[in-house]
Amino acid sequence: MSQVEKPRTLDGKIAIVTGASRGIGKAIAFDLASRGAKVVITYSSDRSKQPVEELIAEIESKAKSSAVGIQCNLQHVSAPQQIVDASVKAFGKDIDILVNNAATISDKFVQDITPEHFEEVFNLNVRAPLLMVLAVLPHLRRPGRIISISSVGAREGYPGIGTYAASKAALEGYTRSWAVELGLDGTTVNTVNPGPVASAMLDQVDPKTVDSQKQKTPIEHRVGTAEEIAEIVAFLAEPRSSWVTGQCISASGGYHTY
Repeated sequence: MSQVEKPRTLDGKIAIVTGASRGIGKAIAFDLASRGAKVVITYSSDRSKQPVEELIAEIESKAKSSAVGIQCNLQHVSAPQQIVDASVKAFGKDIDILVNNAATISDKFVQDITPEHFEEVFNLNVRAPLLMVLAVLPHLRRPGRIISISSVGAREGYPGIGTYAASKAALEGYTRSWAVELGLDGTTVNTVNPGPVASAMLDQVDPKTVDSQKQKTPIEHRVGTAEEIAEIVAFLAEPRSSWVTGQCISASGGYHTY
């Protein structure tokens, strides 16, 4: 993780970051902690337990903050309340920041999409963020911050990821509606749409597709880093973003501008 000292703009804040054992979620959790937030880190599998324990130790030693990990399956409707209960137990009744990061990618062309595949993708990528918001709202200390991680794929067609793209487009729709519904007390709701970012998820994409994306990226013809996405999420989590809501921010090095 980056050793650059962050301004302590989130001291006293409590944040939940789903799917934070690796990649973008891990970078977000560490960045928020580096700014003073106490962080609840969710992960789904036994193999992620050690990486999460290492991340918590790094947050405590380098970010000088606190974090807890909770293993759960966000495919299950009970998981969001389980996460909120763990946050309340660890850090008290208030929650300030929710980052919906956990997601799964699709790898099926239209003729291969089954109801089971659709359900798997949408349950994690769409239903889980909704249920997380519902579970957090009774504890949300206003003005709160709700931030979801989408994708440039929500706005451009790529072969074989239609269900994933559709799920991220649905998340954008929720973002705009939630911003209107929750904004009267100052709560903001936004989405960050990364372009190609070095991650385990990107490793599942055809290298030829990634090379093409690099060539279409104005900034240095490269993929982004998880830390670059975390910086944008941190801005949206901070008080200084109080006039930004209902937005889907393209974090893509110019690969997409919309």
